Amino acid sequence: MHFAKTLKLILLSPFLFLLFFTEIVHAHCPLCTVGAMAAAGGAAWLGVNKAVIGIFIGAFAVSTGWWIANLLKKKYIPFQKPFLIILSFATIVIPILPMPVMESNYPLYLSFAGDYGSLLNRTYVINLFFAGSILGSIIVCITPWLSKKISEIGNGKLIPFQGILLTFILLIIAGISLQLALGW
Repeated sequence: MHFAKTLKLILLSPFLFLLFFTEIVHAHCPLCTVGAMAAAGGAAWLGVNKAVIGIFIGAFAVSTGWWIANLLKKKYIPFQKPFLIILSFATIVIPILPMPVMESNYPLYLSFAGDYGSLLNRTYVINLFFAGSILGSIIVCITPWLSKKISEIGNGKLIPFQGILLTFILLIIAGISLQLALGW
């Protein structure tokens, strides 16, 4: 019995350390990062479209990069924050693309004028997972700006957890919209 309690304490100690000895982060915090990843896992478990999973994985990747960039207090290279965000996206999303379970190529026919096969009428193959991850990344990147604008409209007042709520509401709306557009 004593061994089990000691093991639990050892396993929980990194989390307790993080809880008591870390700074409060106001944007793209660990909560957003873990929440986005949990949403992606839940979406995969529910069997939703790969594009929707991509939305949450892309959000997770960018949020992770933003969080790491905010942890660094000193600027080591020019454009450090964008570089770390792009690096995080590349190292999280790109290795997932070749996995068979994420295979989601989709034909997209664009018809503007003329015959099929002409320069303006083509069928393109897009990877829905990758397209979704880009959409999720964009949502995470615009949310702080949007939250700031909402606060300005409300004379500087914030809703508790406004940034997190706004991020998840936009991600969920995008996910539901894409799921309905691509079919269940």
